[in-house]
Amino acid sequence: MKKKFVTVQPVSDDAKDRFVNIMNSFHSCVVEQEENEMLFLASLNKCYYFTLPRGGNEHWKIINN
Repeated sequence: MKKKFVTVQPVSDDAKDRFVNIMNSFHSCVVEQEENEMLFLASLNKCYYFTLPRGGNEHWKIINN
């Protein structure tokens, strides 16, 4: 099965910290699972996993999907 990717941008200070220190500043994430309007994402280095609504939230903005 082909992997699906989304590009995210950190918005909050917490997200910016995780982006630099855990995600190695990679904007792309692998979509591990999709459920209704929620995406279950994994950073490219597989060190950070998080859920995100398709419209983004106060911590992360989706650039493309």
